[in-house]
Amino acid sequence: MKKLIAIILILLIIFFVMYMYKYNNWITNKKNEIAIDEITKIETYLQKIYMWKEITKDALPTFNNINEAPDIWIWEVVKKNIEEYELTYNQIQDKAKEMFGEDFNKEFDKQGYEYMEYDKETDKYYPIGIGLDNKEDAFLLNKIEKTDQGYKVEIIEYLEEYVSTQDGETTNEIIVENLDEEKIETIENIEDENNIQEIVKNNIERFTKKEIELKIDSNGRIYVVSVKNI
Repeated sequence: MKKLIAIILILLIIFFVMYMYKYNNWITNKKNEIAIDEITKIETYLQKIYMWKEITKDALPTFNNINEAPDIWIWEVVKKNIEEYELTYNQIQDKAKEMFGEDFNKEFDKQGYEYMEYDKETDKYYPIGIGLDNKEDAFLLNKIEKTDQGYKVEIIEYLEEYVSTQDGETTNEIIVENLDEEKIETIENIEDENNIQEIVKNNIERFTKKEIELKIDSNGRIYVVSVKNI
């Protein structure tokens, strides 16, 4: 009888351990699930900080800390996300904090820079128009992983070149290129953006990939922490 009770107790312990193991796995998987609204929030933020290769050299540069990011990229992100034409110094600094979080401590050059002109008479800054080429800097979300502080996001970068005639008129073709401007495939520009992304995914080894660390603050805002090539 004692043996039978002992066997039953052992079986109950084994069952309990197996149950807890499965339960913990379920909880872990639940925590790591990425909701649609999270994906949308991440993509919206990345679109705000993804710039132009011909202006900032990298649409999204690599850095270990936001305060190490190139100045030209930092202030172009700020300029891109301010709608006003006349800007004060405080508006620029406040927008930078809004875009990059409280850990951001760079200060805007009070003399302005080549794409933001300072006017002494008005004590205001005026964005200067920039000439962009016919290639659109683009990315797609490849992987998203939750972390203790936010997310790790893997993106694939590519270019969409809108083909023009010698007279400068746009044709109905788009050339999909990698960042080395190597032509991958040409498609009709009326095709869905998803078709372009499928081309990129099918040729993934020919494109640049980056891992972006994002942080969520106590108010639910997302900020970029670091970017690295992978």
